[in-house]
Amino acid sequence: MLCLPLRRINPRIVWLQISVDRPGVRVVSQLQALTPMNHPNPPPHTTTSPLDAELSGELAELRQRQLLRTLRTISGCQSTRMVVNGQDVLLFAGANYLDLASDPRVTKGAREAVEEFGCAAGGSRLISGNLTLHERLEAELASFLSTEAALLFSTGYMANVGIVSTLAGPKDVIVSDSLNHASTIDGYRLSGAKKRIFRHNDPEDLARTATDLAGFRRRILVVDGVYSMDGDVACLRDLVPIARAHDMIVVVDDAHSLGVLGATGRGTPEHDDVEVDVQIGNLGKALGSFGAYVGCSAVMRDYLINKARPFIFTCALPPAAVGAARSALQIVKKEPERRSQLLERAAQLRAGLQASGYDTGDSATQIVPAVVGENDRVMDLCNAALERGVYAQGIRYPSVPRGTARIRFTPMATHTTDDVDEVVKVFADLNAEL
Repeated sequence: MLCLPLRRINPRIVWLQISVDRPGVRVVSQLQALTPMNHPNPPPHTTTSPLDAELSGELAELRQRQLLRTLRTISGCQSTRMVVNGQDVLLFAGANYLDLASDPRVTKGAREAVEEFGCAAGGSRLISGNLTLHERLEAELASFLSTEAALLFSTGYMANVGIVSTLAGPKDVIVSDSLNHASTIDGYRLSGAKKRIFRHNDPEDLARTATDLAGFRRRILVVDGVYSMDGDVACLRDLVPIARAHDMIVVVDDAHSLGVLGATGRGTPEHDDVEVDVQIGNLGKALGSFGAYVGCSAVMRDYLINKARPFIFTCALPPAAVGAARSALQIVKKEPERRSQLLERAAQLRAGLQASGYDTGDSATQIVPAVVGENDRVMDLCNAALERGVYAQGIRYPSVPRGTARIRFTPMATHTTDDVDEVVKVFADLNAEL
């Protein structure tokens, strides 16, 4: 039966209903006036349920505590300037560090991948989604990282959860930096392993923690390469020898380091000249694409394919993301000036904020926090800066510890010195006014 709309008459809609019977074709036509009750696409159900009432109460509590999160509407390609909530602003709130997301060579790579492979992988890697395109990128990543193998994951969150929960179990212990990313924390919660937390980036406390790990099947040290809310770098040159002395596996979440740190942009292991067992990285930050990867041994890759649930039970990365990442990786290799420009802009920004009275902590990378303290003040600063043409996001608990709310600035390699000066001036003025 077909229902074809003839015309709208508010609030009723007149439809032509056609029925076709077989085998002797008999066409029956009928005009039918549909009320909202019998409309084939009725309006959304708006009655509030008891659950909605409970959730509304929890949202109200978050609002009262200055912890309510809302979405901003952002238009245009990811770059140094964008339209946020309808206003043209300088963007200092993204992770497109090398400004490759809209680079013509990267978009060409995405377009060519779509033309050859279509818009979707069409399934999980273990069923129908293991494209030659995925394997090409994995081989290129392994070569770039100087690891034996690499394996793609659909998101950085899934990679961290998958690695930690797969390598560790109830007989194992995970030794974790106190400021590790939420995805790492969720990974060891799922694993059932015991956990030991050491003070942030503190080799002495790691050594103390490591002395009490006898009897575990595996001892796994997990740290971030660059800490996403503080911008400081893990002191791997001090931490890794301690881990090796206590027979630990070393896992580094290097999401914010690929393409930025190290002589060739390989991340924090190269930056500190150490070897680790597992290097987790992200395709959606410096590479301007989407997805994640794990650099590891060939044996571990096979093990993850068989055991890592976030890899097994999800659709493979779409061709466009893989094609874009492949092109971006080539740019990282050929244009080292991008990462040096990025770190120069970050240093300029740090110095300007410090001179304006802001505490930027131990930041030494492209992530530059201005620690404010209170939730209401940090969001006042964020919103006032947005009105003046600068978007840098306010970060609150639980993303950072209570009482350490901050504006997190993330410049790009293509921001100019004038751009940075403008940002510093806006926040210097706001610091004096608010």
